[in-house]
Order: sequence, then C-alpha cells, then structure tokens
Amino acid sequence: MSAIIFDVLPIFILILIGWVIVRSGLMASNVGEALSEFVFKIAVPLLLFRTIAEADFHGASPFRLWIVYFSGVAITWTAGHIAATRLFGRDERIGVLAGVSSAFANNIFIGLPLVERTVGDEGLVALSILLAVHLPVMMVAGTVLMEHAERKIAGKSDRSMVLVLRQIAVNLVRNPLVIGLAAGMAMHLSGLTMPTTLATVVGQIAGIAGPAALISLGMALERYGVSGNLGIASVTSSLKLLLLPGCVWAASRLLGLSPEWTAAIVLTSSVPTGVNAWLIANRFGVGHSLAASTITVTTALGAITVSLWAYFLGA
Repeated sequence: MSAIIFDVLPIFILILIGWVIVRSGLMASNVGEALSEFVFKIAVPLLLFRTIAEADFHGASPFRLWIVYFSGVAITWTAGHIAATRLFGRDERIGVLAGVSSAFANNIFIGLPLVERTVGDEGLVALSILLAVHLPVMMVAGTVLMEHAERKIAGKSDRSMVLVLRQIAVNLVRNPLVIGLAAGMAMHLSGLTMPTTLATVVGQIAGIAGPAALISLGMALERYGVSGNLGIASVTSSLKLLLLPGCVWAASRLLGLSPEWTAAIVLTSSVPTGVNAWLIANRFGVGHSLAASTITVTTALGAITVSLWAYFLGA
C-alpha cells in the first residue's frame, strides 16, 4: 500500500504546489491560465499523438473498452441526475449539471499522468483509445441534455438537433486534443516514423505534459473553492469517486478486459471531476457553485480514493 501511495501522492502534491503558488501570491492566476493553454493546445496533443503513433494495439478492438467505460458513465450520470432532482428537489438543469459533475472525469490533466505513472505505456494506449471519443460523447450529451432542460423549463420547443450537433462538431474539429489523436492515428495507419530529431523534440514536450497539467490545474483551483451546495456536492463527489470507478470495474470484469486496460480505465474513472463540468455550467449560466464545489471536493479527497482504487487493482 505504501508503494502505491508514493506513486499516487506526487500527482496530488503537484496540484497542491500549483494551488500554493497562486494562493501565496507568488504568481498570478493568469499565469496558470497561460500554462493550462500550453498544456491543452501543445503538450497533451503531442503526448496523444506520440502514444497513438507508436502504439501496438495487438489487434484489440476499442469497442469493448468504450462499452465498459460509458456504461459506468451512464449509470453514474443517471444517479447524479436523480439525486439532484428527486432527493434535493432541484430543477432539470441542475439535474444535468449534477450528472455531468458525477460522471465527467479529469482524464486529461490527472488521468493521463496517473495512468502513465502507475500502469505505463499499455495503460496509455487504453486511455488514448478512450480519449478518442470521450470528449465528443460527453460534450454532446451534456450540451444536448442541458439545452433540452433549459427549453423545457422555459416552455420552448427544442432547437434543431442538426444545428446543435453541427455547432459541437465545428468546436471538436478545432479541438487540439482531437487533432493530436487524429494525427497520431494517421501516422500509425500509414506506417511512417518520425525523424530522430523530430521524435526527440516531440518526446521532450510530451514529457512535460503531465507535471505541467497538474500544476496548472492546481493554479486554477483557486478560482473554484466550495461555494454552497455542500450537501448535493457531497453526493456528486461520492458518485464520482466511488460509483463511477466501481461500475467501470464491474463492467471490465464482465467483458473480460485485460488487467492493464482494466487498471487504466478504472483509475482514470476514479480521478476528480474535470473542469468541463464548470465550462458547461458557465456556458448555460447555471449550476456554477455545484460544479465548482464538486471539482474542489473531489480534488481534495482524490489522493485518498485514487490510492484505494490503485491498491484494489494492484496497480
């Protein structure tokens, strides 16, 4: 157990360092925003590109992995929605935000460095396959359900699904993560290899993606905090840290995923809630405090729960 804690703890210490940097006034929060931009637009896309380009998939199909993960997401999202609307009496929009906050893991900023450190290259391959569809699926689901809830409350008819999907598709095509994954797959399928010098440069930038992502996340946490909704945030946090990875683990066993792939997707499902929950709340102007509180609470407790999941998996 102590070895696992020493593997997991550095992940959260780097987040804490980022938080302390801003909290102490050593650097302004906009420095963290700039670092986050670099991570999101340059470092992580290059990491995904390199991982996919050099991966050996051993002929494995991605569909079982996707079914395993998103079955867990569907169960957890539904539980969060029901808890918000039935248990706490909130409206449908908060129900959607509770579902997003319960089921949207921070796979990029925490999941990637965690899996790389604890599972290794085989785990990164599994996570990259998941990331190829994770953001599109989650953002489409969150946006469509939130628009439906908003128009239902306002008594308006739903906006054309074609228009909604077209807007999301345009945003995804421009997304650096999607570009990195697509470029890596193109390189993989072509059988080409990068020149040595270029491979070295890509490797060096990709190598800083994990630490830089964690520090930038810590710097961003200063803006969130716990701002009300502590009761409902406690429920969404519990669902995120316990129910989602539990469902993903059970589905992995049922569908017979390899131990490495099981460890990778269970661990990444166990990490704190991603900032995308806040982005959706910001986009629709509702549920900011719930999203912010869930992000903060899950990040604060994540070092303990992720260590427990890693110990359970033998990662």
